Amino acid sequence: MIAPETIIQAACNFALVVLGVAFFLTVYRVVKGPTLPDRVLSLDMLVGIAIGFIAVIAIRTGYTLYIDIAISLGLVGFLATVAFARFILARGLVAERPLEDGPVLRTEKHKVKGGKKAKAAAAAAGGKGKSGGPAGAGGGRRK
Repeated sequence: MIAPETIIQAACNFALVVLGVAFFLTVYRVVKGPTLPDRVLSLDMLVGIAIGFIAVIAIRTGYTLYIDIAISLGLVGFLATVAFARFILARGLVAERPLEDGPVLRTEKHKVKGGKKAKAAAAAAGGKGKSGGPAGAGGGRRK
């Protein structure tokens, strides 16, 4: 029969291999990520993988203080992810200022830049119905 210590050692070795592969794939996503949210998500994943490494080492060594370190890292990683998300949200809304007590996003229409021709074209585009003509000018169904 196989000793429990042997099974634990084999499971720890397998877990370290899987976590190592996940670590390299996640680092690749951090470097290659096409957008900033992809990079933030992969950094959050790296925190989870680091917690996994710490947990496996805690099981291997039997030193329970590592579990407390992993919990602390999880809390700090969560706060870092929230801070990054707020940064991305604020970065996307730089041009728009919140109202004093209102929502962050504007609800009114944006002003049209340009001269009289641009404003007239915007007004004409806003007053058309589905048929392309003025609203209510025979653009409905035929009977």
